[in-house]
Amino acid sequence: MTSLRKLGRSDLEIFPLNLGGNVFGWTADEATSFAVLDAYTAAGGNFVDTADSYTAWVEGNKGGESETVIGKWLKARGNRSDVVIATKVSQHPEYPGLSAANIKAAADASLSRLGTDYIDLYYPHFDQVEVPVEEIVGALDELVKAGKVRHIAASNISPERLQASLDFSDREGLARYVAIQPHYNLVSRDTYEGELRDVAERGGLSALPYFSLAAGFLTGKYRPGTTVDSPRAGRAAQYLESERGVRVLTALDEIAQAHDAPVGTVALAWLAAQPTVAAPIASARTVEQLPALLAVAELELTEAEITQLTDASA
Repeated sequence: MTSLRKLGRSDLEIFPLNLGGNVFGWTADEATSFAVLDAYTAAGGNFVDTADSYTAWVEGNKGGESETVIGKWLKARGNRSDVVIATKVSQHPEYPGLSAANIKAAADASLSRLGTDYIDLYYPHFDQVEVPVEEIVGALDELVKAGKVRHIAASNISPERLQASLDFSDREGLARYVAIQPHYNLVSRDTYEGELRDVAERGGLSALPYFSLAAGFLTGKYRPGTTVDSPRAGRAAQYLESERGVRVLTALDEIAQAHDAPVGTVALAWLAAQPTVAAPIASARTVEQLPALLAVAELELTEAEITQLTDASA
């Protein structure tokens, strides 16, 4: 059985792959979503990531569809206490922003859709610099004190605002961010590596990177001259146009062959080996896509292989 990892300074213990819920209610219908969640938990997975805005971008949807699917699944399986649920606030069309009042109202709406009385990990989805960190952290702390949220985390935030938030929590003895969700992968390293990671490391935060597979590019299915039928194909294909993208694929192919492992598993294993990273986030539209993601829990790259990938993606 894969050993769980401690999340930051919290008491949460998580599987080393954070299952992304952004496809539930979008490219995965309810039955498929249930099947993916069943297969993930059957393999030992216990950590599901969603947001109140998933999947408002789909025509006919209004946001909250992913939470609703997860809530129905939790109720059907009766396994709420076995699963760590992370969700986010600020982007739902009916609950935009990070004012204290909105954070509380959005949390109640998420709880209702999830069919639960607590959220394990709650994030401001996109930081809003016009709202003081004191207001945001203060509202999140009230949710923790009310028992509606167990732990809080930050996503899409600057190093300065993250540090200010941690300082405020420490100074006032309030709930404190235990994790950060940055945009981070083998072909997108600039946002997180550097000052933001330094703040996270000093503060004892775990990183849970999103776009871990660069919209599917790092699975290796996007190659020169190939066409992939996916809503994310346009975004993924752009990496092929850079020398860096091609270098990374070449290195991934070589290491994947050495381990007899899928290319995507190797890309996730590189990420999992980086400082502060506790669990990359990746989503599966189908049960068939899951094994390559779950395998990150077992694949350990050598120092030389990690260096080879780091150099290829420089």
